[in-house]
Amino acid sequence: MSKTDHSPEQQTDRLFATERQPEDFRFDAAVARVFPDMIRRSVPGYTTIIPMIEVITEQYAQAGSNCYDLGCSLGASTLAMRHGISFDSCSLVGVDNSEAMIERCEHYIALDDHSLPVSLRCENIQETELTNASVTTLNFTLQFVPPEQRTNLLRKIAEATQPGGVLILSEKIRFDSEDEQAVQTRLHHEFKRANGYSDLEISQKRSAIEQVLIPETLEAHKQRLTEAGFDRVLVWYQCFNFVSMMAIKAD
Repeated sequence: MSKTDHSPEQQTDRLFATERQPEDFRFDAAVARVFPDMIRRSVPGYTTIIPMIEVITEQYAQAGSNCYDLGCSLGASTLAMRHGISFDSCSLVGVDNSEAMIERCEHYIALDDHSLPVSLRCENIQETELTNASVTTLNFTLQFVPPEQRTNLLRKIAEATQPGGVLILSEKIRFDSEDEQAVQTRLHHEFKRANGYSDLEISQKRSAIEQVLIPETLEAHKQRLTEAGFDRVLVWYQCFNFVSMMAIKAD
């Protein structure tokens, strides 16, 4: 039997296709089963960001250091980091507080053909011990952390990051201008429609997630990253209201 025969079953995202009682979005077993399809059809540029995490990791991973994927979900960015690390002396750690996500992530890690060991932790990323980091990824994760707790998390990451190290931060953002916010939101919804989501699905998903995913402006992110202890913040990717940044510690 081939390796692919053991892959976890991936389903098409139909979670919001029928009328349902309003409730906050949760990363439970139902979401884990459809997550690859959900994020590909919901996040513009996701299929570009993941392979570029490998490229960035290749440039910034340091021998003998630790690399972290905080909020690893099913391990897409973890695997990208794994393939970007060229040092056997590096340690790679994936962290997520969803047992359903970690369980499926273990399968994907096992199916991957890279030899670098990956340690998975099912715990709150704010409680994860971070040391001697050269590359850390928060790939659409910080937006689910309560805003008042974000500064402490980023400061913790910055303090653990070695000179020359990087934090890759991908986020959904909002805009100060109401006009720009309206345009970017409309384009995002059209992106979803183009990927087969109905108006009902878009509306119900938005209602479920709006109290859980709290976006901020790009300037707010840049200011917080600088105050946390990073020396440079660069936007390397943006599509509509989704961006990915590099926060770098000076050598």
